[in-house]
Amino acid sequence: MYKLGIDLGGTKIESILLDENLTVLKRKRILTPQNDYHKIIDMISSLVLDISENISDFSLGICTPGIISTQTGLIKNSNTQCLIGKPLKEDLEKNLGKKISMENDANCFAMAEAKMGAANEFNSVFGVIMGTGVGGGIVIDGKLHHGRNNIGGEWGHHTLHQNGNSCYCGKFGCVETYISGPSLEKQWLKLTGMQLPLCEILLNIDNNIGQKWKNEFLENFGQGLANVINILDPDVIVLGGGLSNIDFLYTEGKESIYEKVFSDLIDTPIMKNKLGDSAGVYGAALLI
Repeated sequence: MYKLGIDLGGTKIESILLDENLTVLKRKRILTPQNDYHKIIDMISSLVLDISENISDFSLGICTPGIISTQTGLIKNSNTQCLIGKPLKEDLEKNLGKKISMENDANCFAMAEAKMGAANEFNSVFGVIMGTGVGGGIVIDGKLHHGRNNIGGEWGHHTLHQNGNSCYCGKFGCVETYISGPSLEKQWLKLTGMQLPLCEILLNIDNNIGQKWKNEFLENFGQGLANVINILDPDVIVLGGGLSNIDFLYTEGKESIYEKVFSDLIDTPIMKNKLGDSAGVYGAALLI
């Protein structure tokens, strides 16, 4: 059976068609309609029909921002605001007359890296997204682990510091409020009085203030993933998102994780992703 994947992003919608050997047959990107739910439905439907032309037997997976509520079937926690509270999966299935598998970007990232990317030789994979937000996905023996409450892998919202930074989720001290891109920029502003994008901050960390910022980042990064290892103990951790391009996370960052793990023997690989920003669309295609 052919596999068709759609990655619904904030600025682009990407599609891919794979054959039984996971060879790419077709690929296409279009711009995401802004603030128009019904137009997004129409564009995705047209894209599916276009890329599946002359093919009847295919599975369809969609990578979407946010997650589907297990209670209502509606999208929640999405940074694409017009999707929130909408029955995206149901509406697309009605439009296309086809069953759809739908997962968030972190789960699709983990699936792609586990089956086709950096972690394809490991049985249990923890896929990490570190960018505007912090998320994660768990793949065990080739299958996503959602958990009873459909929140498996959401390490970005476990408490790192009791009564710490406030989070949009309504709680305090979440990992995301310390090691996401915006939170790191906010901490730099607090320390220096200068507002800089993360890419420029990383060029200015050789002085005392820069080292303080970096050490705090490493401490929080290390503690957050050490907690994951203490609970899940995956075979490998794969980093994705914009922050995965920071080289010192694979050296000093790994050391910070290891020194906090509850074991005198620790060798969990901390790996950079292989598929980059294509992981979402590959992961979507691999959901079935």
